[in-house]
Amino acid sequence: MSWEAIYCLCIMAGVLAGLAANFAPDALLVGALVLVALAGVVSPEEAFVGFSNTGMLTVGALFVVAGALRETGALDTIGSWVLGRAKSERSVLLRLAGSVTAMSAFLNNTPIVAMFIPIITDWCKKNGVAASRLLLPLSYLCILGGTCTLIGTSTNLVVNGLMGEAVRTDPALAEGLHPMGLFELGYVGLPYAVVGTLYLVLVGRHLLPRRKDLLDQLADTSREYLVNLLVQPNCRLLGNRIEEAGLRRLPGLFLIEIVREGHVISPVPPDQILRAGDVLTFTGVVGTIVDLKRIPGLVPVGDEGYETRATHRRNRVLCEAVVSGTSPCLGKTIRDADFRAAYNAAVVAVHRGGERLQGKIGDVVLRPGDTLLLQTGPHFVRANRNNPDFLLASGVEEYRPVRYEKAVIALVLLGALIAMMASGKVKIVTAAFLVAALMVVSRCISVSDARKTIDWQTLITIAAAFGLGKALVNSGCVEVIARFVVAVTGQWGAVAVLAGVYAMTSLFTEIITNNAAAALVFPFAVAIAGQLGVSPRPFVMVVAFAASASFMTPLGYQTNLMVYGPGGYRFTDFLRVGLPLNLLLLTCAVLLVPLVWPF
Repeated sequence: MSWEAIYCLCIMAGVLAGLAANFAPDALLVGALVLVALAGVVSPEEAFVGFSNTGMLTVGALFVVAGALRETGALDTIGSWVLGRAKSERSVLLRLAGSVTAMSAFLNNTPIVAMFIPIITDWCKKNGVAASRLLLPLSYLCILGGTCTLIGTSTNLVVNGLMGEAVRTDPALAEGLHPMGLFELGYVGLPYAVVGTLYLVLVGRHLLPRRKDLLDQLADTSREYLVNLLVQPNCRLLGNRIEEAGLRRLPGLFLIEIVREGHVISPVPPDQILRAGDVLTFTGVVGTIVDLKRIPGLVPVGDEGYETRATHRRNRVLCEAVVSGTSPCLGKTIRDADFRAAYNAAVVAVHRGGERLQGKIGDVVLRPGDTLLLQTGPHFVRANRNNPDFLLASGVEEYRPVRYEKAVIALVLLGALIAMMASGKVKIVTAAFLVAALMVVSRCISVSDARKTIDWQTLITIAAAFGLGKALVNSGCVEVIARFVVAVTGQWGAVAVLAGVYAMTSLFTEIITNNAAAALVFPFAVAIAGQLGVSPRPFVMVVAFAASASFMTPLGYQTNLMVYGPGGYRFTDFLRVGLPLNLLLLTCAVLLVPLVWPF
């Protein structure tokens, strides 16, 4: 083994150790990339080729698309359709298995994961579930679905292309390496996906981490505001029971009462049906109040100055202000204080330390130290920073008015994106950038917000992984490992060699990405079949399945990297959940592939 191979193996061991210790993945991979480039294992062009890779660029464009869908409220519509009235982790897993797995069989996995990450995180927040319980299964289900058809993942297309190239080089291979049919992989891919899904639902979910300590602490320690919300005739929650509407398990928020036609309903039963004109009284934290305000047709009441029209709310922001002991509003009710005229603001909610307020906000008599949540003009904080009427004034960062009037446009553009990718007439990266640009042009999302939606850590991590994989190939360490696996398994017969090829491909996938692993192992698989005197087709099919089976590390597959940060995962989480799944699918493939494609 050359010094370059030993050097790269040491670098990779350091990267894996750093990921296991929960160091920042983008910093680790970029640092490793610089080290292999300094040693001359890769040229500067090869080291940073990932930063111009179409896969990485596609992910960046899709962040903008997903951001626009969130800005317009279209994601809520999609989430309601897919997740429906799911109330448990298991039911969400089953719904995802029936939707994203089928979608990923015909569409690229990356946009599916990019679209569903915010949908799942929103559901988790509303239902008090840690996002780490569902985001990793999302990535795994998309990977499993991609193995069912030729176009399900780029890996299958790479292997199909390599088969054609091999036949052109050696026409004698034409019988065993004829092109794949669209659904040929499905004979093994469907059972493969079913087995993987059953593992995730029955076993894997019990191995997933539950990291929501911060959310629990926030609910216990944050200021509790009192807010009254009016159910308007156009509210999508109309006709739903309180339980169905998801209003009973909101993080850090408690439904105190409903006022209906002058009558108070308290305590509120879970089967109470929401009607137009109901006034819901909540007490809880700012973040969840902001989430409720994003629901169309659910608006705060209590201060007549509140702007209810969606298009006009775009120029309004939320701020917090603490009433001082010299404020002219002291001793007055919020209704009588007339904040609209005095400060160009409307009171949304009020907090009083050490006391849980009840009743109507408009009837609350202000005292020194009361904290008000205000809907204001964009310059309220700057204008009132030194105003003696307030002890403190600050903006609410997480608040962002939703562009509901653009939701239909966003959904149409999403449909166009899916159609272009499914047709194959337009390259995926081109389609992603086109739709992202149209989202901005149609004002579904502003230019500044589009920039903010891009997760640069994920993009840098993906780009660096390509360069590091190239270094492992150039150094020769991948070839050394491949030959070793073949030498060990060859003496046990064709089935054992098949298992060895699968294990080798799967191992390479975990460290040098799926497409690189498939391209590297393919010639070995064909050569091994020739040495054994059997058909090469079962061996190359095993390469196709194993190259997509990246479950043990976040490095091997883009979707794993995409959920790594949002799920708050550690490197060991992938190993704990993914290793049993890898072994299970290895067994499944080795048993089924020879039955479908005999030796």
